[in-house]
Amino acid sequence: MKRWSIAKLNKENAKTISERYDLPPIIATLLDIRGIVTEKDINDFLYNESDIDSPFEIKDMDKAAARVKAAVENGEKICVYGDYDADGVTSTALLYSYLETIGADVIYYIPSREGEGYGMNTNAVDILYKKGVNLIVTVDNGISAIEEIAHAKALGIETVVTDHHMPGDTMPDAVAVVDMHRPDCKSRYKMLSGVGVAFKLVMAIEGEYADVDMLLDNYSDLLSIGTIGDIMPLVDENRVFVKRGLKQINNGDRPGLASLVESAGLLGKNINAGNVSFGIVPRINAVGRLGQSDDCVNMLVTDDVERASEIASKLSYDNAERQRIEKEILDKINVLIAKNPTLVQDRVIIICGDDWHQGVIGIVSSRLKEIYGKPCIILSDTGEICRGSGRSVEGFDLWEAVCSCADVLDHFGGHPMAVGLGIKRDKIDDFRREINEYAASKGEMPYNTLNIDCKLNPAFLDVELVKSLSYLQPFGQGNPTPVFMLSRLRITAITPLSNNKHIKLSLTNGKTSIQALNFFCSTLEFPYRVGEVVDIAVTLDINVYKNNESVSVIIKDIKYADIDNAEYINSLRIFEYFCGGENVEKEKLLSIIPGRDDFALVYRYLKGLKSGLINPEIVVHSLSGKITYGKLKVILEAMNELGLIAIYEDMYKTEFKLLEVSSKVNLSEAGIIKALKEVYADE
Repeated sequence: MKRWSIAKLNKENAKTISERYDLPPIIATLLDIRGIVTEKDINDFLYNESDIDSPFEIKDMDKAAARVKAAVENGEKICVYGDYDADGVTSTALLYSYLETIGADVIYYIPSREGEGYGMNTNAVDILYKKGVNLIVTVDNGISAIEEIAHAKALGIETVVTDHHMPGDTMPDAVAVVDMHRPDCKSRYKMLSGVGVAFKLVMAIEGEYADVDMLLDNYSDLLSIGTIGDIMPLVDENRVFVKRGLKQINNGDRPGLASLVESAGLLGKNINAGNVSFGIVPRINAVGRLGQSDDCVNMLVTDDVERASEIASKLSYDNAERQRIEKEILDKINVLIAKNPTLVQDRVIIICGDDWHQGVIGIVSSRLKEIYGKPCIILSDTGEICRGSGRSVEGFDLWEAVCSCADVLDHFGGHPMAVGLGIKRDKIDDFRREINEYAASKGEMPYNTLNIDCKLNPAFLDVELVKSLSYLQPFGQGNPTPVFMLSRLRITAITPLSNNKHIKLSLTNGKTSIQALNFFCSTLEFPYRVGEVVDIAVTLDINVYKNNESVSVIIKDIKYADIDNAEYINSLRIFEYFCGGENVEKEKLLSIIPGRDDFALVYRYLKGLKSGLINPEIVVHSLSGKITYGKLKVILEAMNELGLIAIYEDMYKTEFKLLEVSSKVNLSEAGIIKALKEVYADE
């Protein structure tokens, strides 16, 4: 369940933007909502496709360019040292292919995720030394490689660092350290990906009068993939990179990308940022998660169409294998949650399993975060030290939370939204306790929020309105696909599609009728009924069938029109905080303590259901708000304890079965009721 948050809109300002810049009203509205309101910002956002800041604004860029140029001129062997994700692979491919074109003696090195881990390592440096490398240029890594760069220097190898990660207190002893996040770097734009920094280095090597337009023609396809893959905000320079890059990908000039587009099933489609994010990037990442990324770089730089096609096919195979492993881990987690629902009642969810693939647990962690709207850390027990990967929700600094538990961790790293860590098996319970105590000390956890741009009258939905949204593309981080709220619609029909894999809703507000698609939801799983009045949050697209265009309305979320999800979430939290042993205010605790009439109300409701599937939100609404969400959870738990019902609850559904009862049941004997009343009395 998500809290719906509708952005603030200055209608007068939006009207002024529309009239002054001759823009469709919906575009002017969205520009105002996103804070793009000045003439410079509007023109830059809508029309800039080539203006990039000078690379020499970035600290040490002059030194980096000079050292690389000297290495090229002197015939020194250069190694581009990259990383195994989409940003690192495209960074490597971009700089390697550029250096080849200017006659450099250049090789590249991508560390193995499983065998070597992220960034530079001394064994790799030794290998490069034996290969006669004189200069290492890092891309998308290096800022924290203090010991490794010192080791290279001791062997007579110099290093140029180009990175975009946050530096520590100590800078590596390199010829140049190019990172916009250095405290002494005065560059204007700081949100470049690793491939963006690599491109800036190419600009600097080309010199003050570099033909940026030509460089974008050559490398913007790689720039766009790395920028999207690293989830960088698609504004400012990143927007230029991606705009240009999508055009280049659609042109199909790079054999490796053309092959990857085909193997991803995107041939013949207009490639957009979404296609790149969900079709291309996962395939590049998959090979790094499951094996070596060297072939991926080879695919991106080769002119051999046959070789490119062969590697692209392997990437698609690896991606399918990654999906299989991901599902396997999720299925195992689902079993653990069904056996012990308290695992997901914590503020920060921590789940550990035996020998789960370390290259995939980060994705699994992200999946659970989306399902439960909470920070989540998945641990893989491969021996004495368990490896973990975590993802957070907006507004909760997971890095700071993990730092607070440093005393029980073997090692850790990351940033506010994602962490990696190692921990001894016997310290996991301590870690779970400490990180949740830290979270509790911060007060209320952030809501799992669906951000909505604005309300839209269904009567205004037409092909021209949807087409006008292309002004704002490419969509992505920092410039999300617009989400609109269509309110107070009555469901008139629910139609299964694709063997009931998806459904189509027919809806009306009395004056206008529309149809909306709800993907990956069957009629059995859909909890709403014909005749009920709902709000839907949607994205809009154009559907083309037999050369006829129509508006496609795609549901992102749905709720009853007369409820506030925040109230439901807050009530559920009271239940979870109590179950987690936290101190809960007496007034809040009282709101989830049920009486006999509440039990009777819920029991009668369950008896009247035709199916054993229940959705707690729907139950609370159907009972006209006579009980709260938290109180319902208490009642179900108590009924389960007393043998009135059997409850099965996992990540995706809640099921119940009414049980035969031979004698009268004393509701106050349920363990959860006793515990609630004891705490309430103490309060």
